[in-house]
Amino acid sequence: MYFEENQELAEKKLILLYVINKINIPVSNTQITKIILENRFMNYFYSQQFLIDLCKQNLLQSESTEGKVYYKTTDKGREILNYFINHIPLGVKNRIDEASSSIKKKIKNETSVIADFSPEDNNQFVVTCKINEDDFSLINLNITVGTKSDARKICDNWHAFPQEIYSEIIEILMQNRNK
Repeated sequence: MYFEENQELAEKKLILLYVINKINIPVSNTQITKIILENRFMNYFYSQQFLIDLCKQNLLQSESTEGKVYYKTTDKGREILNYFINHIPLGVKNRIDEASSSIKKKIKNETSVIADFSPEDNNQFVVTCKINEDDFSLINLNITVGTKSDARKICDNWHAFPQEIYSEIIEILMQNRNK
């Protein structure tokens, strides 16, 4: 009984390691959790504990950027994964393999369009809107607005229509103007 339970926990850690390694780009905790829960690989509490354990064992590396924690596999993690890969059920591996390219594309899209706001004081909120393509920043815009609802609306629009807004900004900036 105890051996089977430990074997199941080790298998779940390997699954988590396999998902992160297969995606092959830094993945946020939220993104990992969504993938794990949508595919019913394990429950939320196991996934969170295993992320911590895998980092402590230097199989995953965590990095904090803009208030979010991102994970990626280490060399040691890839080595362990290659050694124990046969302990992951074939059906699970196949599901991860089939979904990995769409997951990777979705994650890249999520991380390339960024909009967030923070309070400056009681009547001012600073909204930061960014569009990144690969490692290149297309636009990085900071706007100060007077209400939280304005800040939220700007963030919502930026997430919903990033290409359109970017094009409109470029068009406005490129217009010929007379003094």
